Amino acid sequence: MSDQVNEQELVAYISERTKLNIKDIQLVLKHEQTFINNAQEDKKGEVDIDSDELVDYILSKRDVALDELKVEEILDLEMEYLMDKGLAGYID
Repeated sequence: MSDQVNEQELVAYISERTKLNIKDIQLVLKHEQTFINNAQEDKKGEVDIDSDELVDYILSKRDVALDELKVEEILDLEMEYLMDKGLAGYID
């Protein structure tokens, strides 16, 4: 997580909207961060993250008990939060 992101605020934001357990949300975000940290940069130094690959990676972890829709919802709400804060956006 970036230093600019208040992780507690982010988790509360997601939890409030999904009613999911905070520990499940934190676990998904932890695995997401690992996936991003291990992603390869292109020639421009940018990392392209395929959301389907990310979800598959998270679901492959033994400690994740959520289904695909819940994982996607967590990731979508994280992106919504980051966009609201001006910290992220989508690239076409």
